[in-house]
Amino acid sequence: MNLTPFPKAAAFALPLGILTIILLMIMPIPALVLDAFFVLNIALSVAILMAAMNAGKPLDFSSFPSVLLFATLLRLALNVSSTRIVLVHGHEGGSAAGHVIEAFGAFLVGGNFAVGLFVFLILMVINMVVVTKGAGRVSRFPPASPWMPCRVSKWRSTQTSPLA
Repeated sequence: MNLTPFPKAAAFALPLGILTIILLMIMPIPALVLDAFFVLNIALSVAILMAAMNAGKPLDFSSFPSVLLFATLLRLALNVSSTRIVLVHGHEGGSAAGHVIEAFGAFLVGGNFAVGLFVFLILMVINMVVVTKGAGRVSRFPPASPWMPCRVSKWRSTQTSPLA
């Protein structure tokens, strides 16, 4: 006997989430909906952090790479949506882009333009360092694509064998 009213509803959760992320990037959304998605993003981030910290073994949270990928896609979609709403409606006032963005900006900058510029420069440098280090780590490994045999042979020719 099946007691669930929608037995296949869970199968639609992932495609519906991906469709929502794509729509967030394409369609303009109201500030209230953007605030709700920001709160959801923060709650999701805390839940992922708690699950990762409470996992005793790596296999206890084996879905971590997939969860991290979808959380990153959600953050990318929120970045695109918030940038769009700030550029389009930013001239209407501080809360035109949403109350979450306004509160975060007031907390971070404190009403001082020089502090905001300094914090922006620090965040920009941190992002550049992270991207540069990540690109350096990725470039150490051969590509997984069979369409790039020249890079694989170049990579193999630069590696030194302990037997040689």
